[in-house]
Amino acid sequence: MTKDKKSRAGGSDAPAPDLRSERDQFLKKFTRGAKLTEEFLAEHERLENKLRDLEAENAGLRAKVEADHAVRELLNKIEQLESEKRDLLSRFHRAEAITSEFTARVQEVESEFANLANLFVASNQLHSSLSPRGVTRRIKEVLAQLVGAEKYCVYLSNPEGSELVPIASEGVPGGSLLPVRSDASSHGEVFKTGAAKVSETDPSSGTIDAPAALIPLSVDEKVVGVIAIFSLAQKKRFDTVDFELFKLLGQHAAAALVSASLFAHAERRLPGLEAFLDLSV
Repeated sequence: MTKDKKSRAGGSDAPAPDLRSERDQFLKKFTRGAKLTEEFLAEHERLENKLRDLEAENAGLRAKVEADHAVRELLNKIEQLESEKRDLLSRFHRAEAITSEFTARVQEVESEFANLANLFVASNQLHSSLSPRGVTRRIKEVLAQLVGAEKYCVYLSNPEGSELVPIASEGVPGGSLLPVRSDASSHGEVFKTGAAKVSETDPSSGTIDAPAALIPLSVDEKVVGVIAIFSLAQKKRFDTVDFELFKLLGQHAAAALVSASLFAHAERRLPGLEAFLDLSV
């Protein structure tokens, strides 16, 4: 065999490639790819976890924002309710003040009506009888029921005006009441001056010698007697209506007594028509 032939024959007989090495290189590449895949999967899982965490945090923040908004709305509502409460309280206090004022005025009017009713009843009672005994009984009723007197006496003066003689009494023994000199007693002082005298102390503690009230009785501006109230039953002071009743008794009691006495002396006959003629002069 020639040299050229040997040379061609040697080219076809080159050594076979190293399969083991190629396998190892392939495995290395595959392993690297698998590692990259694992790293990718791990990163993907980390990102998913991060995403879940962010979503959870976002949900928490959203809930907090919603809660804060609800709290703000609640606080605004509370402030609004507090404002309405203050307004209602202000209106209530104003209404309460008006109601108190109205109630006080109603009580005042009721008291005035009660006083007027007492005065009307007293005046009507004094002039409802034309007998001296009946007038005296009505004077007693006014003193006992409207004034609240427990012990009292009605005095009239003698013709000379030197003595005050008891004509009717209540709550005191008859023998303990004697005529009173008009110039040496508090009774006589009221008789001479025509001014009532009312004690400033407890009227329930008055006595015969120191009456709680002395009221002059007059007829046509002339004092003809005195009512002495020694003490009251259940009263610690005289009221405004009591003073009005004192005035009424002073102006009407004696006139009613005198009229009844004259009518009785006339044998309960009315005066003739001539007594009423020319009254307009």
